[in-house]
Parts: sequence; structure tokens; C-alpha cells
Amino acid sequence: MKINTQNEKTLAHILMCFLVIAWGFDYVPAKWGLSVMSPLVLLFWKYIIGIITMGVILSIKRHKPIIRLKDLPIFVICALFGELLYFGSEYKAMDYMPVSLLTIILGFVPVLSIILERIFYKRKPNGIIIIGVIACVIGIVLVIGADFHVLFEGRGLGYLLAIIAVICWNIYNFITASLKDYDSVTITFYQILCSVIMVAPIAIHLMPSASVFTGQIIAGILWIGSIDSGIGFLIFVYGIKKLGPTTSALYSDFLPVTSTFFGALFLHESITILQVIGGILVIASAFVVIKEKGKLDEERLE
Repeated sequence: MKINTQNEKTLAHILMCFLVIAWGFDYVPAKWGLSVMSPLVLLFWKYIIGIITMGVILSIKRHKPIIRLKDLPIFVICALFGELLYFGSEYKAMDYMPVSLLTIILGFVPVLSIILERIFYKRKPNGIIIIGVIACVIGIVLVIGADFHVLFEGRGLGYLLAIIAVICWNIYNFITASLKDYDSVTITFYQILCSVIMVAPIAIHLMPSASVFTGQIIAGILWIGSIDSGIGFLIFVYGIKKLGPTTSALYSDFLPVTSTFFGALFLHESITILQVIGGILVIASAFVVIKEKGKLDEERLE
């Protein structure tokens, strides 16, 4: 049993590594889409493709996702915080602040997660984890290479939206972790379905003309819908169930590295030596924190 559990955790770590690469690319098609449509419209198409993707997965697995009616509000809350409010806040924040600063703020997701574990679950992080998280944040700052004078240029709404996104993602993580009686496919399917139902009325009203849907825009929507939303959330839910909410959240510290790489590759943004050093620091410190967090979790289970 212990061997099987360890194998499942190893698989979860591998899948989470793939996910941060996929989600790091998300900023590229998202930027394409947001240039011609509102965040809610982009989310609508993202989740439409996501629910179709999940339908295909369910058909292949011949799995019928069934939930208890009393648990439906929990799925609605997960969809609200983890899908609509998080991504809606993140996408909208791009209108008010540089993506570089936005990514730095989102890097505080695991920091808040560790704080919440300390408050609600009385799980005290050790010194290695605290130092590792601080090192991750420093690495993020180096990767982004942000010009901090813009912090004082009145971008208050952008910062507020970014902070809301950080809080919403942590709420989503911990609530999803409480759904222990459901498999990852069922959780993902109903969360995306709830998202589609909630966002559809407003998105249809704000829908732009068909002429804006170029081949590039359509390809981007297909990517963020199938990979980031469908398969991506399936992987993330699996990671939460096997690794816990905090360990899963720690993987978000790799996103500035992957997003910087794809920004240079597709958006022709430059990468400096300082950013390379920051990327190495993020990867090394996050690896140490994830490994140390896993040890602490195993000790608590013994």
C-alpha cells in the first residue's frame, strides 16, 4: 500500500511539472484572446472547450460522474473561486498593471497557503520551508526583472485584483482538498460545468463579432480550453488529492520561469542573465521546499 501511495505521489509530481510548463504558456494565448475580447468571454470559451475535453475523457474511461446533491454547493464554490474569480481577476489585472508585477504577486500563493495551514490546521512549517519560500520569492523577483518604480504609479485596482486572485486560489485549493469522496475526473468535470453555467449569460451578452476569431485566436482558445482548463485542472485536482493543497500550490513558484521562457520564445521578450539566475534559484528552492513539505506530511501520517 505504501509503495502504491509513493508511486502515485511520484506520478503527481511528474504531472505537476508538465502542468507548470503548460500553464506558463497560458499567458501567450491569453494575451492574444484578451486583445479582442473581455476576460469573461475568454473564460466562457475556455470552459466550453474544457467541458468538451472532459466529456471525451469520461467517454474513454466509460465513467459516469455522479455527485451527491448536498455536495453541489461545494462544487459551485470551487468553480466560483478557483475558476471564475481567480482567472477573471488575473486576466482583468493585466489591464491595470504589468504582467511582470502580476506574476510576482501570484508567487505569494504558496506563502499564503502555508500561513493558512498554520492557522486552520496548526501545521507549523520548519525553518527549511520558510527559508525556501523566501528564496522562491526572491527568485521570482529576479526572473521577472520588474521595474519597481511602477509600484507607485497608482495601479491600485490592478494590485487589488492580483491579491484577490491569490486569496481565491488558496480557497479553491483547500476546499477542493476536502472533496475526498470523489475522484479527480468527477471533481474537474463538475467544477468546469458549474463555471460554464455561471459565466454563460454574461459572456453571451459581451460576445464580439465572429470576425475577431482568427486562426491564431481559435488555436489559443483550443489550447487554454483543452490543455489548461480540461486536462490541466484534472492534473491539478489529482495533485491536490495526492500531494495536498500546499505542496500543489508550491508549484506555482515555477510559473514565472516557464512564462518568461515562452514570453521570450513567442512574444519576443528578452531574457537577461539576472533572470536566468532567478530561474535557477526558483527551481532549486522550490524543489527543496516541496521535498521538505512531503517529509513533514509523511511524518504527520505516521
